[in-house]
Order: sequence, then structure tokens, then C-alpha cells
Amino acid sequence: MKPIQKPESIGFCSERLERITDWMNRYIESGQLAGAQTLIARGGKLAYSKSVGYADLENQVPWNDDTMARFYSMTKPITSVALMMLYEKGLFHLDDPVENFIPSFKGMKVLRPGALNIKDTDPAAVKMTVHHLLTHMSGLTYGFNLGVLGNDYNEIKMDFGPRRGTLESQVDKLADRPLLFNPGSRWNYGVSTDVVGRLVEVISGQDLRSYFDEHIFGPLGMVDTAFDVSPDRVGRYSSAYGVAEDGSLKVMDAAQKSIFLAGRTECYSGGGGLISTAGDYFKFAEMIRRRGAFDGGRLLGSRTVDFMTRNHLEGDLALNGQPLFSEVSFIGVGFGLGGWVMLEPAKSQMMGSPGDFGWGGMASTVFWVDPIEDMTIIYLTQLLPSSHYPLRKELRALVYQALVD
Repeated sequence: MKPIQKPESIGFCSERLERITDWMNRYIESGQLAGAQTLIARGGKLAYSKSVGYADLENQVPWNDDTMARFYSMTKPITSVALMMLYEKGLFHLDDPVENFIPSFKGMKVLRPGALNIKDTDPAAVKMTVHHLLTHMSGLTYGFNLGVLGNDYNEIKMDFGPRRGTLESQVDKLADRPLLFNPGSRWNYGVSTDVVGRLVEVISGQDLRSYFDEHIFGPLGMVDTAFDVSPDRVGRYSSAYGVAEDGSLKVMDAAQKSIFLAGRTECYSGGGGLISTAGDYFKFAEMIRRRGAFDGGRLLGSRTVDFMTRNHLEGDLALNGQPLFSEVSFIGVGFGLGGWVMLEPAKSQMMGSPGDFGWGGMASTVFWVDPIEDMTIIYLTQLLPSSHYPLRKELRALVYQALVD
């Protein structure tokens, strides 16, 4: 981790930054969270980095700067970058049909409006494209999205979990189900980025783990990021918690018995499979802030990152069928290739800057990069689901109130 700078030297107020520490401690002391960590940098200089509480509450293991956590959907921006690295080599076009690379997606069907079962379908009016996947306009969904198709995903365990079979087998099983809507007609959060991960495998000729290691984690020096936790790192790995009926924390995935321990992973989920640390993910987020560059070279061209972090929808997410996700309003927020794009902070009723880009994970983690304030923010905890407390909205207010230049 980089050394912490005097906050005032980069436009922050030290006293106001400590409100973030107080905020994290309130959640810990009230028993609402086990542990948490926040990292804030400006211009690549670290202004704030604090860890509080416990990575493993039962065993009283403190949450430290090198604690490893489940990043879940914060995997998605990394997978999207991986595919765009191949795009830069001219190996595909964004409007290419997915079936050109994954034949099982030929002849897709779409649920009829008001369908009562998954066989109540029509042929898809358009072919799903790579761009549809990157923007979640594909017609795919998640099992936690209620309805006929979400229930079907749950029944067949279509969640790309680490022990569900290979990514190839899971994607082919997915392609056997109908779509929720015709590709391109609206936005819906789902397993699209898992299919993006499979495209990376098909186009590159490498499995997703190998591609990430060679082309992203290796160059960026992300030594603690992987699809599982090696035996020598288990002592740094956090447990994941949920909320019991009485409001207390309950263990959902204990560190010592986790489904993500090394030797158990079959599926490399591009949509939600990575374990990492704040320090490691900071290197990836800083690459985005620096428009593709890092200390040892460049992963993406600057214009490619600019392209990815622009809104690719017609209007905001609310106009495209998703007014709310988790605890955050999507009014005034668009979507790029792999993450949100803030369009109108005032309309969203959240502090931020036009063009800030990021995404969160199921265990209440989040990151974003603000190009106007030149900031990178990472927040980690391990509470499922991410909608239980308004952590992300509160963090936004706390970060921006600390700027005083």
C-alpha cells in the first residue's frame, strides 16, 4: 500500500475524513457489520486508509489492510477490461452476434409477456451481440430477480458458483433457457458478464484464470487476486455474514470452510468469482483512473477507457427499466461497458461527479473512479445482501464532504 499523504496537501480536510472512521465504527459497534475498510486516493496519492472491526468475528481476527474479501460483482469491470483488451487487437466487433463465438446461443427464444412458464416463448426478434452482454441489455437475468425466469435459474442453480461445473458448461446450460426480453430492448442486471468471461476464453484460447493472471493481474502486480484462496492466505481471508431475524450477524460463508478455498473451484465466474484485497483492487481502479496506464506500462488505450466509461444507454438506467438496484437509485445514472456512469448527481440525489464510474459487489463492497475530482475510492465489508444498509449512499456523502479545496 502507498504511504498516506497529508490530506490537506491534496484537497481534503483531515478532521472531515475522520467522519468516515466514526461511520465505520458505528456500524461495527452496533453489531451491524463485522469489519470494514475504506481507501481514498486523489491523483494517485493516498489520503485515507482505515480498517476497523473483524475479518472473522467468531475467532476475533482483526480486519487489516491486507484482509482478503469476496469481491463478487466487482469482478465484472475486470472481465469487461479483459474482453476490451481483445477488442483492441481487432479480434471481434461489438456488434458481432454472440452465437458467432458460442454456437449454443443460436436460435434463442424470448419469454412472452405474462408468461406462466419458461416454455411460453417466441423466437428472439434480434440476435444477442457482444455489446448487449457488456451493457446488460442481453435479456439474461439473475435468480434473485423475481419472476418465471428468475425462479427457473434458481431451480437449475444457474448462478455460476465456484463448484457448478466449468464456465463453458454453465454458459451452454444458460443458452438452453429463454431470454427475459429481446436483446437491446431494456437493461436488466444478470449473468451477462459471465458470458463475457466465456467470450474471453473462446477468443483468447486461454481459460479465464490464465488470461487474468497473464494479462491483468501479472502486469498490475495484483498478487492477492484470484478465483480462490490458497492455503497460505486463509489466515487473511474474511468470513461473510448475513443478518438474522433478530438483527444480529450470522455466518454465511466461514473463512476456514469457504466455498472459495483452493482446490474447490471449477467455474471461473467473470461475473462474480474473484477474491482480492483493497490494495490489489486499488491497482486496477487506478489503471481506470489513469485511462489505461499503470506504473509498468499500459493495459488499454486511453480512448478505449474513455469509451468504456461513457454512458452506452439511451438515457439513464431508470428509463431503461431499472429505477433502483440494491439501495441505490438509478435515476440520473447510466451504464458503460462494465460499470455505472454517473450522469446527473442532482437528479440521482447522490453526491458525485458527472462521469464517475464504478460498481459494487453482493457483499456490500464498492469502488468508483471520479475523473473530475481525480479520485479513486474503495470500500470493503462482507455483508450479504448489499441492499440491507444504505452504505454506498452514505459513503458517497462522507467522501465528498471531506473535499475542501
